[in-house]
Amino acid sequence: MAETVIPIFPCRSIDEITDFYRTLGFEVTHQQKSPNPHCALRRGDIELQFYGAKEHDPATAYHTCYVLTDDVDTLYASFRAGLKDALGRVPTRGLPRIGALKDMSYGVRQFLLSDPAGTCLRIGQPISDSFDHTAPPKERYARAIHQATLLGESKGDPAAAARIIDHALAAEGDPTPPQLLRLLVLRAEMAVHMGADPAEVTQWLVRAGEVELTDADRESAGDVLRRADDLRGDLSGGA
Repeated sequence: MAETVIPIFPCRSIDEITDFYRTLGFEVTHQQKSPNPHCALRRGDIELQFYGAKEHDPATAYHTCYVLTDDVDTLYASFRAGLKDALGRVPTRGLPRIGALKDMSYGVRQFLLSDPAGTCLRIGQPISDSFDHTAPPKERYARAIHQATLLGESKGDPAAAARIIDHALAAEGDPTPPQLLRLLVLRAEMAVHMGADPAEVTQWLVRAGEVELTDADRESAGDVLRRADDLRGDLSGGA
């Protein structure tokens, strides 16, 4: 026997959803307006379906699914480029939006993509033999990054994540430049998720831009630097 699971999500507008997913390289394999609005989409082995529901509220939607891939970096680059071509920027807030690509403590390298209907696709690639959470690091700043990432992205509690980062930054001591960069960019991202004024987000990004990095630091911090660029570009409207 062979089985395939295809999630079916609600949306307000089938046309809006098909337009969005086309920018990501999806093919519309079926679309109808009556008797019930519906569409089917495919990109490689990823299959999604949507049905129209006028009462659907994207802002309060909790629908999600996980997409496993063996090349998350290529998929992320493709989705990010498609969004930037269509919107003139990489959307990091509101709907639609794309999250940062990063290595998580539970054995996956992943990013989150939220479409105009509020549906969240978690897209990841296994990078460990186990999906169990690794123990929090003992070192102060590594631990803060670990905990803030889990709270902000896995639990969806940016306020708690922000408190952890603020406490770490206010403590006596000196994080390494890569650690400081990660803390500041993650703090900017949490500010975005909390709906902070753009000026506040910019302040965190300015501080991140002032961190002195070696060439080796920049290479290892590629994901973080790219995310900082996307946050800046989104705040400036792609300018």
